[in-house]
Amino acid sequence: MSQAPAGKTPDPWARWRCATPARIALGRSGDALPTAELLRFGWAHAMARDAVHAPFDPDALQTALQHQGWPVVQVHSRAPDRASYLQRPDLGRRLAPEDARKLGALARDGQDLCLVIGDGLSALAAARHAAPLLEALRPLLPAGLERGPLVLATQARVALADEIGEILRARLAVILLGERPGLSTPDSLGLYLTYQPRVGATDAQRNCISNVHAQGLTPQAAAARLAWLIRAALRRQLSGVALKDESEQAMIDMPPASTEPNEGETDP
Repeated sequence: MSQAPAGKTPDPWARWRCATPARIALGRSGDALPTAELLRFGWAHAMARDAVHAPFDPDALQTALQHQGWPVVQVHSRAPDRASYLQRPDLGRRLAPEDARKLGALARDGQDLCLVIGDGLSALAAARHAAPLLEALRPLLPAGLERGPLVLATQARVALADEIGEILRARLAVILLGERPGLSTPDSLGLYLTYQPRVGATDAQRNCISNVHAQGLTPQAAAARLAWLIRAALRRQLSGVALKDESEQAMIDMPPASTEPNEGETDP
């Protein structure tokens, strides 16, 4: 640790501030915050506001996902624009009628998993982290898993995946969604998993993996957790408060890699 300049009292909080993005021990200048801290707060607040209003570019994301081999279909919620989406959360939880009909034509029995990517409250999060996460997820999915089309949803809330999964007749729905921006990061992605998705499902019926961003959970780590939850939910036929995330323990208990031929996959 470097020495404080002569005549200056060492800052006992300096090392703690380096270890966390939280705003701690900001100091003061008279009765107010120091100018530097006030400017940093204003910058973080502006970044969060910009993230909420940043437009979603589903076409660019669709191109990236199709290069990975995902079949993609685009839909829109009932919120006609961003202002309506922010003022009427209920509109973001239901599909536009024409898109509900479009998905209905793609429905078939036997689909295990429906994956949805939505802009949520941060389109930046979806644009930056969804494709890397799905690229890491794909080789971790169980062999023989039946997947429906990957759905890109604009002006989406978490519950929109319930209607999408119900229409597609999927056993399990997972939505990757931009979380509400905070003063630490404007591009955090959240993942929500629901077994037997249907309109009216509650938050207690979902599992959540949050804080996927550069300073938080990496897309690779989030993909490993999600893959475990997908296997567990399908095997146990449940999700939400009834399904505890034990993915970290499962990785600890995993036997060393073997050079012998793989004789089948093991359920969690």
